[in-house]
Amino acid sequence: MTRQLMEEILTRRSVSARLLGDPGPDDAALEKILQGASRVPDHGKIHPWRFIVIRGEARETLGQVLRDAYHDQEAAPSPAKLDLEATRFTRAPLVIGVVSRIVSPHKIPEWEQTLSVGAVCLNLLYSAHAMGFGANWITEWYAYHPKVRAALGLAENEKIAGFVYIGTASMKPEDRPRPALGEVVSEWRAPLG
Repeated sequence: MTRQLMEEILTRRSVSARLLGDPGPDDAALEKILQGASRVPDHGKIHPWRFIVIRGEARETLGQVLRDAYHDQEAAPSPAKLDLEATRFTRAPLVIGVVSRIVSPHKIPEWEQTLSVGAVCLNLLYSAHAMGFGANWITEWYAYHPKVRAALGLAENEKIAGFVYIGTASMKPEDRPRPALGEVVSEWRAPLG
């Protein structure tokens, strides 16, 4: 079992949202994916995150919010650009908004809560992969826009940590270059003397 888990970890790749199609996870698969995502370090048991599931026609409705909000990003956007923004959430059958909701003041430092939120996003990717789906964690302009935040019902202390797009990959993604371990690993040793 350990080898299988390590193989899942080593073979996970982000799949471009444009390459994610049907079928997406059904309700049973979605529940397992969300359960897997929730299995993260959470000091204080405060779950400083929550999920917003976006699927079906809701993707198009939220896309219209993006279309309207994009006018604040660019003075005179072309109709083609507005259409592109309106279809962002329809690129995959399922999009999960991961909401960071830092509890402050709290005995658990904000940094530890933020790390828990990041772990949730990564676990979403691993859980989707383990269930046979492709996924991509995307955070772009619309994650920060006040009109999008309002449409999603975010509270003042909440932020979008990312939108995780999930579906069936139309092709196997290529691996990207990874850093050599020698570039990112050091070993601490006690000073001599």
